[in-house]
Amino acid sequence: MAEPPRPRPSFATRLLGGGARGARAVAEATGIDNTVQVATEEAIVSALESEAVERALIRVLEGPATESAIRGVLASPEFERALTDAIDSKLVDKVWDQLLSSDETQKLIERIAEAPEIRTALASQGVGLIEDLGRQVRRIATRLDGAVERIARRLARKPPRTEPSDNAGFVTRTLGLAIDVAIINGTFFAISAGFTFIVNAVFGDFETSSAPALALGTVTFLTILTAYLLFFWTLAGQTLGMRLLGIRLIDFRADPHLDMRTAVRRLFGVVLSVLTLGIGFLMVLFSDRRRGLMDRMANTEVILVDRDGQPESASRRAALESRY
Repeated sequence: MAEPPRPRPSFATRLLGGGARGARAVAEATGIDNTVQVATEEAIVSALESEAVERALIRVLEGPATESAIRGVLASPEFERALTDAIDSKLVDKVWDQLLSSDETQKLIERIAEAPEIRTALASQGVGLIEDLGRQVRRIATRLDGAVERIARRLARKPPRTEPSDNAGFVTRTLGLAIDVAIINGTFFAISAGFTFIVNAVFGDFETSSAPALALGTVTFLTILTAYLLFFWTLAGQTLGMRLLGIRLIDFRADPHLDMRTAVRRLFGVVLSVLTLGIGFLMVLFSDRRRGLMDRMANTEVILVDRDGQPESASRRAALESRY
């Protein structure tokens, strides 16, 4: 079926079309069209970079319609599925693997780990954790000091204590000694392992259960124990275990530091307390100043101190413990 003939354009239409084609040809020949395009592009860019357009865009983005649209998108199940699929995709895993295994990332991690600020922060956190642990243990031990002392005084038919004491009790001192013994045992085992390795490497197999080995081990342990106690007693008035629990050894004559002669007398008192099956230690429970045999022999006492090592009154200690 033949198409119907198209109507012939009117004279006005032909005249306008010819004028437009002619104007386009003239513009192309003279380069006016490129100039117009550049000018139009510059005008659009200038308009977009103007402060008025920027303020208008900010008003649109901060408007309730934009906020409502963003909330709708974030709350939509389609967005959640798309985000979950993107996170679980293999492409993301591959990007993370490449990022973590890159030399730049390793250098960045090493630089951060070696930063003095990071090391200082980690050290302070570790010290703070140890101090908090010691404070909690000390709070519990202080309460046990009073409970055990009340029982012992009741059995001995002695009047109970009416005022809280500023001295360390039996439980606190025993815990401090246990911590010190654990430290000494660790040091002794380390030295024994090193000595055994050297002897085996030089002389062959060495029988550690023989009498000479046991005697040598006993002498070494007692030497380490003696050096440990004398060193810390005369240096700071407290061992590592005493430091953790916040207690310190002082001369009963109010001298904050112990000389070597006083420390040796106190060590001899510890030996006598052990030989009497702990009777010298139990004297702490019945003494008003909580002094044992070793304290009486050396004229010393064990007091409770604060974080700075200064004597701490019972009232201030009770106020601090009420916070925890």
